Amino acid sequence: MMAKRAFYWAAVLFVMMCLLMGEVARAHDPDLPELDLPEVSVTGERPVAASSQQFIPDKEILLQPQGRPSQVLRLIPGFIAVEHSGGAGKADQYFLRGFDADHGTDVAFFTDGMPINLRTHAHGQGYTDLNFMIPETIEGVDVYKGAYLPEYGDFATAGAVNFRTRQVVQEGVVQVSGGQFDTQRHLLMFSPTKEKVRTLFAAEGYYTNGPFQNDNRYLRTNLMGKMTTNLSGRDELSLTATFHKSQWNGSGEIPLRALTDGTIGRFGAIDPSEGGNTLRSTANMNYHYDTTSGGQFFANAYGQYYRLDLFTNFTFFLNDPVNGDGIQQSDRRVMYGGDLGYKQQGHVLGLPSIGTVGFQTRVDNIHARLGTHRTRVPIGTTADSDILEASYAPFVKAEVQPTSWMRLVGGLRAETFTFDVRNRCAACADQPAGRTSSGVVLPKMNLILGPWANTEIFANYGEGYHSNDARSVVLQGASSLARAKNYEVGIRSKPWGPEGVELIATVWALDLKQELVFVGDEGTTEIRGASRRRGVEVSARGQVWGPLSFNGSVTYTKAEFRNGDAIPLAPEVTAYGALLLKWPEGLTSQLQATYLGVRPLNEDRSIKAPSWIDVDLSERYQLPIKLSHGRMEAFLFVQNLFNTKWEQATFAFASRLRNEPASVTDIHFVPGNPRTFMGGVAWYF
Repeated sequence: MMAKRAFYWAAVLFVMMCLLMGEVARAHDPDLPELDLPEVSVTGERPVAASSQQFIPDKEILLQPQGRPSQVLRLIPGFIAVEHSGGAGKADQYFLRGFDADHGTDVAFFTDGMPINLRTHAHGQGYTDLNFMIPETIEGVDVYKGAYLPEYGDFATAGAVNFRTRQVVQEGVVQVSGGQFDTQRHLLMFSPTKEKVRTLFAAEGYYTNGPFQNDNRYLRTNLMGKMTTNLSGRDELSLTATFHKSQWNGSGEIPLRALTDGTIGRFGAIDPSEGGNTLRSTANMNYHYDTTSGGQFFANAYGQYYRLDLFTNFTFFLNDPVNGDGIQQSDRRVMYGGDLGYKQQGHVLGLPSIGTVGFQTRVDNIHARLGTHRTRVPIGTTADSDILEASYAPFVKAEVQPTSWMRLVGGLRAETFTFDVRNRCAACADQPAGRTSSGVVLPKMNLILGPWANTEIFANYGEGYHSNDARSVVLQGASSLARAKNYEVGIRSKPWGPEGVELIATVWALDLKQELVFVGDEGTTEIRGASRRRGVEVSARGQVWGPLSFNGSVTYTKAEFRNGDAIPLAPEVTAYGALLLKWPEGLTSQLQATYLGVRPLNEDRSIKAPSWIDVDLSERYQLPIKLSHGRMEAFLFVQNLFNTKWEQATFAFASRLRNEPASVTDIHFVPGNPRTFMGGVAWYF
């Protein structure tokens, strides 16, 4: 019934918006011929709908230490990403707005509009591995915190992040770099054509053993190709393909007691057989056509093939004192979908307006398996399922400007899911199977006031959600969609002029109906009840003086269940600061620090993770070498400049070592990397 109601209201809104578009279009001369005009580029600031909405430019991305693409996320105020398994290769753990979003459950990620989060994943709902991206190909990052825009649906609980890739590079680059722990990174990127047909090709190879006693042996290969062209003077077509393959060994999360009593060193492992391998190939098409009447038709489509084999062991010998508690998770899937729609600019009742209607769909065809292993040799199967999961989402959006100092943006999104799970293992302990569907309608509203003296004020309300794992929906009857209500009031100001420092302050709140957490390592869903999050974000960025620029933020969050219990792992205070100095003679220096405050590891706050601060230094220097063609650049990255001891992913749970008679509840953590040097040279041609 819910799904039918969602489609009914979505259809009504769709028809109403189409009628509105027709009225706007008829306001123009119907006899006016369509002209094939040359493409015109217009540059200007893009309007934002919330104080927390941001664009991170490529010049800041390129100054991040190389190795982990997710490093760029710390440029977003309040966003922290840490390694989860003692060695790169697996998806990171993400923190934003009081959420331990695990591997992506409550943050939606996209690249050129193509979703990255994986539904009903073998390891965790919304699993987001960013290692298939080559940072140098990123033109910028669009950040939309909260759930205030109808274009974004599943997983956009705390926010959405869209990585926009370049169409072309004016200079090709060949880069060779290396550093401690046998680390190497090599990059090739160039554009063979740059005019009517614009092309971009990039290839990356990365290897490291990491600081671990058991070599990480992380090998990553990335390829990317992109072609953009204009079939006429009014449209643009872009085709992008990527290929990613990696393999690694992981040292896992180590128990604090084993480090304290000297059983292992800080970079040791209880089970050195952890690790895995993954592959991801994607194809993405983006198209838009601009009409002569101020409208735009857009259509996007994508397809992905993905596989993962992951070997972990969190509790060591708690459940199986003989073979150990090794977990094997396998995921094979084909994912495809897209969206289409129409946007029209014009006047309604004499007011400048923009209306958008659109429709999005996505299908995941999944084979997921959960089992046990000993030193990567399978010894049992817990669950083995084929899953077909699909979603269909019409949405409407309207923007009206009643006065020069007021802008109203609002919309609705209707989402319908279908879940079809088939059991492949008659002898398995868990046998999820069944079919069901669910739907939801999500309102969005935004009020923007100003600008006055380069200052704007924002008030926002929006509802979002994350889908739950299909196996738990059909097996346990868990709610399929965890609904969230977002509230936000904020201000953006450039008190020293349009080119000066930008100041942003935001007060926000988020209510989640149910904390639905799928525990992929056990194949179950925990329903933890309603929760409430409140927070404040303050940030500043821009040119301070001459060659000196600053980017920094501080956030505070209070995250609790409605009964007052703490939400485990929810960050309370996070901060980021960076000073960028452009010296004479081609030298650029950046000093940046990331801070994650104390956070509770259990509901009664009796166990807490310690705070930490990590300081990095980046140096880039244009070499004064005269070449017949091109230029040379040298660079150096120093991570953890002061060699502090810090912890990345940190948890509190019961485990058992081989020599222990019973389980012990303890802190388990992934150690942060020690001071690490990496440098290299790049030839731009």
